[in-house]
Amino acid sequence: MKRLALIIAFLSAAVALSAQTAPAGYQYVDSLVFTRLSEVDSTLAGRNIFEVLPDGVSVNQSGAVRNAVSMKAGSASRQMVSGYRIRIFFDNSQTARRESEAALYRFKVKNPGVAAYRSFANPYFKVTVGDYRNKSEALAALKTIRKDFPSAFIVRERFRYPSLGNTSAFKVDTLKVLRPVQN
Repeated sequence: MKRLALIIAFLSAAVALSAQTAPAGYQYVDSLVFTRLSEVDSTLAGRNIFEVLPDGVSVNQSGAVRNAVSMKAGSASRQMVSGYRIRIFFDNSQTARRESEAALYRFKVKNPGVAAYRSFANPYFKVTVGDYRNKSEALAALKTIRKDFPSAFIVRERFRYPSLGNTSAFKVDTLKVLRPVQN
């Protein structure tokens, strides 16, 4: 019985390895696939949370509390907060405009889920990325960003709370793609 299980395991491993062998002139290359995550639980979309509570659960809440919560939620999108961003480009040369556009584009291609901003404050073109509420988040992001932008640094800025609709969360998976071998 053990011998049969061992033979089956060996054959299944051989089949798996043969499936990974590319035809002549081709190779398997890892490719990244970005899948946008759901921002809101779609089962509750457009429904009042208090109407879907299980039987026996009741919430006693005054109208004043309900109004205060809705006012706070509405004003949060207009409120400015002090946080951190990462400056990946800062220059005032004659080619700074074109270089800032190139830096912004290069960053967006490599980091599709991170907000990026390009600005001009006479005489400097600047590109800053991210909306980090504390310095530890910014430091963690800076470690990965410095691989592509070695001169990047953290700056303290004021910005609006990111709204729920503007958050871009992605799940990243790798996928094997068959491509011709390039000489």
